[in-house]
Amino acid sequence: MRGIHYKSKRKTSQGKTLSPLSQSRFKIVFLLLCFGLGGLFFRIGWLQLFQSDQLKALARENQTEQKKPLGIRRSILDRNGKLIAVDERRFKIWAHPKYFKFPGDSSWVVRKPVEVAKLLSTQLSQSDGEILKKLGNYSSGVKLADGITPEKAETIKRLGISGIDLEVYPQRLYPHGSLFANVVGFLDLDRRPQAGLELSLDRDLQRLEKTSVIRRGADGTPLPTGIERGIFDEDQLSLQLTLDVRLQEVAVKEISKQVKRWNAKKGAVIVMDINTGELLALASTPTYDPNKYWDYSPSLFKEWSVQELFEPGSTFKPINLALALEEGVISNNGKVNDDGLVTVGGWPLSNWDRKPNGILTFPEVLQVSSNVGMVKIMNKLNASDYWQWLRRLGIDAIPETDLPGAVGGQIKSKQTFINQPIEPAVASFGQGFSITPLKLAQLHALIANGGRLVTPHITRGLKGEYESYFNTHSQSKQILSSEVTKTVLGWMETVVSFYDESGIEVNVPGYRIGGKTGTAQKSQDGLNYNSKICSFVASLPIDDPRYVVLAVIDEPQKSNAYGSTVALPVAKKIIETLLVIEKIPPSITKKELVAIKS
Repeated sequence: MRGIHYKSKRKTSQGKTLSPLSQSRFKIVFLLLCFGLGGLFFRIGWLQLFQSDQLKALARENQTEQKKPLGIRRSILDRNGKLIAVDERRFKIWAHPKYFKFPGDSSWVVRKPVEVAKLLSTQLSQSDGEILKKLGNYSSGVKLADGITPEKAETIKRLGISGIDLEVYPQRLYPHGSLFANVVGFLDLDRRPQAGLELSLDRDLQRLEKTSVIRRGADGTPLPTGIERGIFDEDQLSLQLTLDVRLQEVAVKEISKQVKRWNAKKGAVIVMDINTGELLALASTPTYDPNKYWDYSPSLFKEWSVQELFEPGSTFKPINLALALEEGVISNNGKVNDDGLVTVGGWPLSNWDRKPNGILTFPEVLQVSSNVGMVKIMNKLNASDYWQWLRRLGIDAIPETDLPGAVGGQIKSKQTFINQPIEPAVASFGQGFSITPLKLAQLHALIANGGRLVTPHITRGLKGEYESYFNTHSQSKQILSSEVTKTVLGWMETVVSFYDESGIEVNVPGYRIGGKTGTAQKSQDGLNYNSKICSFVASLPIDDPRYVVLAVIDEPQKSNAYGSTVALPVAKKIIETLLVIEKIPPSITKKELVAIKS
């Protein structure tokens, strides 16, 4: 039948009849897709052309981590690498009560301060009441504690309390307390150096840190773009000292014990390497704890053996004898008559015991510490030449040293020294001029090392695991001839033997040691000499000199206070320790020692 059309129909497997879709519906879907893709391309183009810089900056901000330096200082080590001063990470705990929540709490929940206080009390070692008192009615920004260790801070962090913040900061700690306070000094609560090496070497103790910028991927991995060379390197250098913790402990213990026993004002000990000028011990008492410096008087914040002057007394006699020998006014085998009293410029001068000693050899002058003998010996030396020698020794010069606050000594003007005979006379037995204990140790090192004036110092340089930078100190200056100093050192050895025979034990069996005591009168007002300062200096071993040990005790108050009774016992204990620590072999074998005693 023509003119009649039938629409084709299909049946599904379930027997349903499907009709073909309308062409208009295809067109509508197609147009919607075109509009969607067009909008997408438009958006992409807009972002690329007009917002690319803004989006790039936002991406960089999210990907970039800025590490600001914490300001940690370099550690300070002793000669064997033991920590003397170190910066450790500590935390401050801040509370914001308006944000208090526990893990799992809903967003609208705010915990009460008493609930938080109960959780924190154990970790902060504070009672609930103490914490609640600090929180008060404040809603934010309350400091609950500081000085929290990293371990305890991690425990608090694991509590997951919202509204509790941990702020990290560096704290300077001194593990040995007062042991090195006189040398190292301390930082105040604002981390400003106030004394000692912390102050004088402040720039050397600052680590080379800078703000670093690192770009990271989504998983936190650093991206290679934009990384500067050395950005992951850390300054791990430490300042190494020449001091020895073991010897310092003995020095502080012995000098403190003796100062207390004699009710003295203060005391100091110096142990110096005569060839390099390195100080193995520099101890003084009274001292302070740099971890709690606020509990002590500021008068303790200095090392008096470097910054205060005293008249060396008889410990300077070996130096004077060396000058007389160097000038040729005395000979090795010469003698002097000590009649107990000598008058110079109208001033009567006597021995310490006011007794005559008769004819003395020069070793015997040191043994009995004859003032009269020294006056007569040094009177042979022209006063002008004598004064020039004192200047050449650097008596009034500030010593070249890295010790903070070092001062020069004091001597009379050349005109006064020459025109007033009493001045060279009293200088002959170590009075009328003043030096620091450090200078006295340096001059005895000169006698022990063959006449060279070394630079006393306590820093070796910066030391790291992979790199080190050691200091170079001034070369030693030859002041006296080695023949002269060797002779005087031999005379000092007879002094120690003389002490042993007199019942004042100083020698160590098997070792050859030289020494000299000093008991100088001390004036408080420049006129009246009504107090004492006792000292003893030793050089060892005589056959191969390596060290000088000096002990000084100021103003002992009890009777019978002399260098031999007050300072010598301190030096002996230190010498015994030094011999063990430095593994110095005996000068005499046990067999030879037994033969000598028998």
